[in-house]
Amino acid sequence: MRAFVFLFIIISTSLSLQAQRVDRTNFRAGIHGGLVVGDFSEAYSFVLGLDVYHHWGVSKALDLGIATGFSNAFGETQESSSFDNAQFLPVAGSLRIYPTSGFKIGGDVGYAVGINKGNDGGFYYRPSIGIDMNGGTKEFNISYFAVNGDTTTYASVLAGFLILF
Repeated sequence: MRAFVFLFIIISTSLSLQAQRVDRTNFRAGIHGGLVVGDFSEAYSFVLGLDVYHHWGVSKALDLGIATGFSNAFGETQESSSFDNAQFLPVAGSLRIYPTSGFKIGGDVGYAVGINKGNDGGFYYRPSIGIDMNGGTKEFNISYFAVNGDTTTYASVLAGFLILF
């Protein structure tokens, strides 16, 4: 709930303060990879996935959009057991703030659907920072991917590369 209130305040403030609209509307697609951290770090090793975004430039310093993709955490084999891969399909709203040209902070908030057997999914959030490259046609980003289930939280730290269309 706090995230939605924060998002509303940011959007309202940005819309009221920015009279000039910058059209940074774009489609973004790319890949991410990283490590599982927290509760599931012993059961899963690394993560690979795909990201898909569509952002609309709302003001000079703010983009809003939608996000989805696919994330796969590879299960470990331990002495007494083997873990299946954990797979998520996030469906989220997306926010990016541009404090300076080419640098952005923001995040995604929504729901991550659990794809594999026994994975119920949960509340999804993904704060991130990114740097535009090659004149703004590519982006490198670092993010924290988390899914809060009923009793546990799946989390990973990711590095990603996006191409803007």
